[in-house]
Amino acid sequence: MNMSYKTIENEAQDEFVEQKSKFIGYVRPVKTEEEALNFIEKKKKYHWDAAHNVYAYIIRDKGIQRCSDDGEPHGTAGVPVLDVMNKSEVTDAVVVVTRYFGGILLGAGGLVRAYTRGTKIALDAGGIITMKSCNICRLSCDYNQYGKISGLIPSFGGVIDNTEFGANVIMDFHIAPEVMNKFEKQLADATSGSVEAEIIDEKFFKMKS
Repeated sequence: MNMSYKTIENEAQDEFVEQKSKFIGYVRPVKTEEEALNFIEKKKKYHWDAAHNVYAYIIRDKGIQRCSDDGEPHGTAGVPVLDVMNKSEVTDAVVVVTRYFGGILLGAGGLVRAYTRGTKIALDAGGIITMKSCNICRLSCDYNQYGKISGLIPSFGGVIDNTEFGANVIMDFHIAPEVMNKFEKQLADATSGSVEAEIIDEKFFKMKS
């Protein structure tokens, strides 16, 4: 399993005009092909009067990659959109580039450049983030150990997600698997071996930039 991947943080859009043709680039993070197709259909309905609603999407789960020229000359629209997404290493995302024709033909090269630009500005607007696989852990400690442990977790890049104060302090946190051994050793040293972290799950989290 890949330990990390890149995706889009937010649904977003941006636009520009090229030779009187208006291009609107849309992007949205998605998890399934169904979500991607729903987003495409939504944009097609909204821009029913546009000349073209070109799209591409990549789904990480099944390695799905699809694109459509939507009436533009073959290879001048959908493929450039998909190409930009692949070069940006973005997955779990869908891009729609809508074109309102301005009456001036752009030619094959011009179309490729325009749809490439439409995709890039959409990705920039949405924000590319890295998702990293982390261990979700839980530990229980005494109140007099809490201060030391709550400082130890972030020193290894871990993030405390939840803290419950009962008879003991229960802490839920996520941390990168590659630092787990070192963290456990320091945790044992700091608590004289009285506290152990239990790995209860594994999940992808957004990395801090």
